[in-house]
Amino acid sequence: MDSIQCRPVCDRWSECRDVCDHDKLKNLINKLDDPVPWIGVYIAAASVVCSLAMAADAFHGFRSKVLWFPCKYFSFNAISLTLLAVTLKLPIDLTASTLGVSEILARVSSLVFMSTAMANFMTSLGSMDDNEMVLNLAALGIMIITVIGNAYIHLITVCYFDGAPQIICEEIVATGFIFISLVMFCSSSLTVLTTTRYIECKYQEMCKIALDEEKLDGPKFPVDKLRLVVKKYWVMAVTGCPQFVMARSVTCTASGLMCVLATLTLVEAHIRIPKVYQGRGYGCGTFSAYKWSTKWILYVQSIGVALGTIVPAFRWFTAAQLKCSDIGRKSFKNELKIETYWNQRLKDCRESSLPLQVRHHKWKKLLHAVRRLFLNCCLRVQYLLVWASKLVLLISASFFHHIRKLKIFVIGASDDTRGSDYGGDAQLDLTRYVLQLQGEPGIPERTLKNIWNEVDGMTEKGKRQKPINLIDLIHKSNNFNGVREFDNNRVPSLHSQEPPNSWSLPVVTFACIAIALPNISNDNANQLVRNAADVVWVGVDLNCKWQEKDLRKLSLHSRTSKESLEELSNYAERTVKRFLGEVNDFLMDKPLNWPVKIIAANSMYRISQTILMASGNNETDEGLFDHLSIMIADILAASLTNLPHVITTICHHNSQKERQKSVRQAAFLLGETEEILQILQQREISSLDPNKPAYIDELRTFIEEDNGNSLASVPSIGSETQQSNKELVAIELHG
Repeated sequence: MDSIQCRPVCDRWSECRDVCDHDKLKNLINKLDDPVPWIGVYIAAASVVCSLAMAADAFHGFRSKVLWFPCKYFSFNAISLTLLAVTLKLPIDLTASTLGVSEILARVSSLVFMSTAMANFMTSLGSMDDNEMVLNLAALGIMIITVIGNAYIHLITVCYFDGAPQIICEEIVATGFIFISLVMFCSSSLTVLTTTRYIECKYQEMCKIALDEEKLDGPKFPVDKLRLVVKKYWVMAVTGCPQFVMARSVTCTASGLMCVLATLTLVEAHIRIPKVYQGRGYGCGTFSAYKWSTKWILYVQSIGVALGTIVPAFRWFTAAQLKCSDIGRKSFKNELKIETYWNQRLKDCRESSLPLQVRHHKWKKLLHAVRRLFLNCCLRVQYLLVWASKLVLLISASFFHHIRKLKIFVIGASDDTRGSDYGGDAQLDLTRYVLQLQGEPGIPERTLKNIWNEVDGMTEKGKRQKPINLIDLIHKSNNFNGVREFDNNRVPSLHSQEPPNSWSLPVVTFACIAIALPNISNDNANQLVRNAADVVWVGVDLNCKWQEKDLRKLSLHSRTSKESLEELSNYAERTVKRFLGEVNDFLMDKPLNWPVKIIAANSMYRISQTILMASGNNETDEGLFDHLSIMIADILAASLTNLPHVITTICHHNSQKERQKSVRQAAFLLGETEEILQILQQREISSLDPNKPAYIDELRTFIEEDNGNSLASVPSIGSETQQSNKELVAIELHG
């Protein structure tokens, strides 16, 4: 009886215990779900970074009028792949309940966002080497296969939900776009090596033509001619840029159109899916653990898709407009002809030997047959993909061509215009320096004009930053006599071999001597150092010290310039002799192996002795200072006669990745030194080889052998050098 009465109590206790356990489990699940919205914020933040990077590339392209939009801020690398993996967290999360409107749209937006990102950084494939490309493609492939696999597992799971077929259509389409984008990536990567070699061969060929033209012009280069040389190399550098070559490819064009279609799919999903939910009587709330953060993901990624579509859409539109000029010039069969560089790498791989060492002949033959079968399949897929991309480009170009005929809008109508707007026949002749692949349509002259304007802009920027102090110093030089006078052969050598002279070392030494002269105002000395600031050591420029010797104190303690020169000469001589006495290493017997400070001390000794021999006791401090200023100006002017050769050498760069940067530097240097080139143009020695001025000793030897026939007479160090700086400038300007 007691047991019968207790049973209901026990049953109630069990039920209560189950309820308590269930509540605890529910509370635990809720606690575990509490941080999930913050994960959604993290996803949104990663999406913001990617979106800003894509927008920055678009802004950079519009600002520089480069409508093929190079990947400068958002490219195909480990960082971008890591960020994109974070943005795809929602589609690969199978634990979250994603049956609400916001969740479905967020999943679609994440997939479309990935497709848009891939279309944006596709051109960066052109600037990657093989190893980098293989690693990044492997990472991208693993990530996309994982995303697609998880997406279809989710689709299969929710297919039992009433009305699921009506809300998962866009997700299926979005995964299809991602998969096709991956295939296009692989297809484009197969052509990079072949197209790079082809463009490089054309670049070297055009460089030979340009160099032959430069030799005909001789060592004297007018500034206008030098501008044309820089433009030649700039056209070659830009049109041969690996990213530009990739942007002009048909697969990149098709990728741009596919990105536009993916964006339209997201727009359609935003319109249709809420209507489907409302029509079936379902609520439009959020059901997943991401809660309020789902809407943040949706809004941010939708905006990111809108911003990211700009670059691929303009690449597609620009390529279609460019192709418009070729409509009707080729037959339909020729338009869809597949060039050899698309399949060359696969064919080479198919005909090559196995990378594995297999001893058994039967297995080796089987592996070779399997590989050949696989590569034949890849060739067919490649052929089909390129053919379809060419067809897409042709249809797009025909569409815009007919619209232009109807005069609905005339964007790009001036592409075929020719005339003086592009700088005359001299600039139009630069079109032969355009580097193109086989089968590519010609680049419109409006695009070429933007290319020319960019290099002109760099030259103008250099003009605005011209070295005014250096130009003032160059005006003091009437000839190159300072190159011959700075070192007298009668000065006893401290070693059997003399170290070679550089251009900057004599200038530094003269500047130090000028500072050490007594009875010279600090303002004049500082002005001289500032004028030669590009080649003066930091210690001299900032602290007025030469190898720990205070030049200001030396000028205060010396009564005459002769005392200062003798003090500097003796100090330098002791420094060199101490070094030669302490070092027994046979390597140090060669002056080329000497430390920099010892070479500088040897230069100070020889130049100080040369000035002491030439000056005499009647030389005033002001006269000697003016003479040193002229010597510095002569040496700098002589060194700058090599500027045309330096500028053309900078233009020619072996690395495809660095050519644009190198030519920009040359254009900036041309603008920066244009006035100097005009000053020196009448002073150049016409019979001198353009490579000789690169070395001061060779130029000095040439001048000594020339016996001054092509130069003005050498002024003596005396009363004639006691003119003021203003008088020297006046002679230069009005003489």
